[in-house]
Amino acid sequence: MSSLEDELFPSTPGKFKTDRTHIINRHFHRCFASTTTIFLWALFFIAFTASYFSFWSFLHTGNRYFKASWGGIQWEKQIRNSARIRRPGGMSVLVTGAAGFVGSHVSLALKKRGDGVVGLDNFNNYYDPSLKKARQSLLNSHGILVVEADLNNAGLLAKLFDVLAFTHVLHLAAQAGVRYAMENPNSYVHSNIAGLVALLEICKSADPQPAIVWASSSSVYGLNEKAPFSESDRTDRPASLYAATKKAGEEIAHTYNHIYGLSITGLRFFTVYGPWGRPDMAYFSFTRNILQGKTITIYRGKNGADLARDFTYIDDIVRGCLGSLDTSGESTGSGGKKWGPAPYRNFNLGNTSPVKVPTLVNILEKHLKVKAKRKIVEMPGNGDVPFTHANISLAQREFGYKPTTNLQTRLKKFVRWYLSYYGYTRKDIQ
Repeated sequence: MSSLEDELFPSTPGKFKTDRTHIINRHFHRCFASTTTIFLWALFFIAFTASYFSFWSFLHTGNRYFKASWGGIQWEKQIRNSARIRRPGGMSVLVTGAAGFVGSHVSLALKKRGDGVVGLDNFNNYYDPSLKKARQSLLNSHGILVVEADLNNAGLLAKLFDVLAFTHVLHLAAQAGVRYAMENPNSYVHSNIAGLVALLEICKSADPQPAIVWASSSSVYGLNEKAPFSESDRTDRPASLYAATKKAGEEIAHTYNHIYGLSITGLRFFTVYGPWGRPDMAYFSFTRNILQGKTITIYRGKNGADLARDFTYIDDIVRGCLGSLDTSGESTGSGGKKWGPAPYRNFNLGNTSPVKVPTLVNILEKHLKVKAKRKIVEMPGNGDVPFTHANISLAQREFGYKPTTNLQTRLKKFVRWYLSYYGYTRKDIQ
């Protein structure tokens, strides 16, 4: 069948040349002979144009939906598989900071006991991202999906809660480190304040609302000199920007609990250590520098007093996180509306036995069988505090929290992991 173009412009060279203008005018006159016809043609043109753009928009959106790193059908299937509960009365938990030190350990513990777990982490470069990727691989091998995204990505968070109704959120993502805050203060506001608000906004609008357990810090005690630190002590004198953002987080959490009925539990961690730990922590960097024959810097406080920390082994922290989740109670709102009071709690998770930093170094020397090169200097005004010491009686009473490990025993386990992970042999360090 000939096309309209064929009819108007015959392909035979020279044919109807002299009558072309007349033919065109006649066809146009037939097509547009009345106002009604013109109107119909206009509607046809508009409909065709709209259909054209809608079609390409559909293709673009569909392509993005099927191929995006998050939001596609395959991605949704992975989320549901990772969050599948395998024990009676189990929970489905969104763990932020899942590729971090504490996050990876708690995620594995939750999965092991039959809970559903979905992780979220932005894999920033505050310390070597390859360690976070290694933790992610470990989680993947146990069927735990870790989504790579920033907490401030509201679209992603909304999509996660659209795909799955999480019963609990364990919020461990944060910008850590006291001294780094002097170099990059904005990162602390972005992660510890803006990120927390973004997460709480999603949770308060969820239906049903999840219960929330999140990582505050022992740093909130700041310049407090009373020991041991109790949850009822003052926390309005932070010594660092990091501590200030964690204190701000506690106030923000209280606000969302009060207005929206979110069940919220804050955990004040005390110097967590162990395998797969953070390279910026003193015990980790001391180990690295001792093995490399580098000098380690040991700070002293006023009047030459040694700094002391309430070092808490990762297994004890994991037990504290699980106990907090199990006793968190239910949120009492839905869709952003509160129907009644909800639990709001803060707990210390420490070891209750502060150890002086030089003693920590002595233990590392013993396990590494290498003598450290020490440099003793006065503590600079960088936000560090002279000591930490946890009173854990509240956590003991509420969910039976009881540390069972000591620094001498568990540093040996950390050293064994460190030597294995970084490929050392005894020959390398003799």
